[in-house]
Amino acid sequence: MDALIAEHQPAAILTCWATVSAKAIASSAPLRVVARMGVGLDNIAVPAATDHGVQVTNVPDYCVEEVSDHAVGLALAWTRGLVAADREVRAGRWNPAGARLRRLSNLTCGVVGYGRIGRTTAAKLKALGARVVISDPHPPAKTDGIEVMALDGLLAASDIVVLHAPLVPQTHHLIGARELALLPQDAFLINVSRGGLVDTDALTAALQSGKLGGAGLDVLEEEPAVPSGLLAFPGVIVTPHIAFASDASVIDLRRSAAEEVVRVLRGEPANYPCNTPSALATGVSS
Repeated sequence: MDALIAEHQPAAILTCWATVSAKAIASSAPLRVVARMGVGLDNIAVPAATDHGVQVTNVPDYCVEEVSDHAVGLALAWTRGLVAADREVRAGRWNPAGARLRRLSNLTCGVVGYGRIGRTTAAKLKALGARVVISDPHPPAKTDGIEVMALDGLLAASDIVVLHAPLVPQTHHLIGARELALLPQDAFLINVSRGGLVDTDALTAALQSGKLGGAGLDVLEEEPAVPSGLLAFPGVIVTPHIAFASDASVIDLRRSAAEEVVRVLRGEPANYPCNTPSALATGVSS
C-alpha cells in the first residue's frame, strides 16, 4: 500500500481493510481525503492525516441493523443450542436429552458501548424479554429506561455480554483475565466489534477452566488465523468477520464512502468527518 500511494500520488484513498500508514499519507502531496469503507479507524494513521491536512471519513451508519442482528443471533444460537445441536446431528448423534438450553428472557444481557449499534442491540434484546444493562464511558442522557453501570458491575451482573466498543489504545484487551473472572459462571461473551478488545489467551483459559460457558466471535485478534484452542469448545461460535454484511449494507457502504470522497474533493464538508485537518497544512487561514 505504501509503495502504491507513493507511485500514483492519489488525491483520495478508499480503504476497507488495507492499512493507510503515516508514511503513505506523507508520500502523496495531492492527497486530500482518506475514506474508510467501514466504521473503525484502527487501520488509518489519523493523527498523520490531520497533520498533513487530509480529511478522514468513515461510514458509521451503514450496518447498524446487520451487526445488531448478528449479535442477537449469536445470543439466540447459544441460548437455544442451535450451532452445537446442528454439529451433533451432523455427526450422527441424536440426543435431545443432552441439550442444556436457556430462556433468554430470564437472563441479563450487558451491552458494552451504547452508540448506534449498541442502542439497536439493546432494544432488540429488550424486546425479546431480556433484562438489559449498558456500560459506556459517555452514555447519553436518555437510555430508554435501560440501567447504566460501570464496566465491572455490568460484567458481574450479565449472563451475556455484547461488545460494541471501538478499538483504540484505551480499549485494547478491554476484556482480559481480570474482567472474565468477574462474569457469572457459564456466561457467554459476544464480540462483533474488533478482535483486539478481547485477550484471546485469557478467553481460552476461561473456557478451559469451565468458568465461561462460551463465546460468539465474529472478530479475532489475528484474522484470518483462528486459534485452535478456541475451536476445541462446542460453546464457541466463530464467524469470519461478516456481521456487517448483507446485500443492502454493502451497497450502502460503497456508495456512502464514495460520496464522501466526491464531497471533499469538491471542497464541500464531509458528512462524517473523523478528524479536523490542520488548517496550516491545508492552506486555510482563520
